Amino acid sequence: MKDKIHPQYHAQAQVRCACGNVFAIGSTKEYLETEVCSKCHPFYTGKDKFIDTAGRVEKFRQKIAKQQTAVKKKPAKK
Repeated sequence: MKDKIHPQYHAQAQVRCACGNVFAIGSTKEYLETEVCSKCHPFYTGKDKFIDTAGRVEKFRQKIAKQQTAVKKKPAKK
């Protein structure tokens, strides 16, 4: 590495989450703040919920089915 062009590396940089969790990582900054971490994120805590708002999947399936039947019923050109 060249001298005097790289930022200082902190092997034990402190990270504080909004939930209160504190942990250390390697970073070029000494202190970091984050809103979500592995202790409070729904994916990691198991509280993640799949919500199909307004039946989007079913609406999509109906749209595709309608298109397929329209193609089959389309009259041939003369």
